[in-house]
Amino acid sequence: MSTIEIIYPTLKKQEPFYIEFKTGLTIEEVIEKSGILKKYKEIDLNKNHVGIFNQVKKLGDSVSAGDRVEIYRDLIANPKEVRRKRAQKQKEAGVIK
Repeated sequence: MSTIEIIYPTLKKQEPFYIEFKTGLTIEEVIEKSGILKKYKEIDLNKNHVGIFNQVKKLGDSVSAGDRVEIYRDLIANPKEVRRKRAQKQKEAGVIK
């Protein structure tokens, strides 16, 4: 038996879920077996992207012992737009030219 960590970071916390498994399971199977879908009803595996150690993967990809399966949320704000607005404010304040 091996251990897998499943993470779904929210704005307030990042609570890890752990499961013991036998080899040959997919990302989708370990997510379902972990119970995380019951706690976080907003997770929709048809919409949320998943990955292992910050590498985007497919639900059908297999997991290995010690993997950290991550379920990604949608971005709240577009990072490019945030940087553009920050630069505009700095320009208006005379911080940058």
